[in-house]
Amino acid sequence: MLRIPWTAKKTNERALNEANKRRSLVRTIRKQATFLGHVMRRGKLEHLVKTGKLEGKRSRGSQREKIMDGLATWLGTGKVLDTLAAVKDRDLWRDMIANAYKQGT
Repeated sequence: MLRIPWTAKKTNERALNEANKRRSLVRTIRKQATFLGHVMRRGKLEHLVKTGKLEGKRSRGSQREKIMDGLATWLGTGKVLDTLAAVKDRDLWRDMIANAYKQGT
């Protein structure tokens, strides 16, 4: 890409500046959160997939973090149920995503 030798010590920020690129993870999360609001308001099969539970026993060891848990933390609601309640109000959902996006950059 930039023909930087592997022994060169550069920070991520410096490499991004030289490549004229910006970090895009926060923008990607914002797009996914917007789409999630759309899916959850519809209340169809996709809603069931995101909120449903599986039958059977839990696997051993520490449990994996769920997408909804991470999104609730990012939005600052703290609980998944509060996040799901906020999805129902479209204006509130948009405001929450916009505020989280501003704080994340």
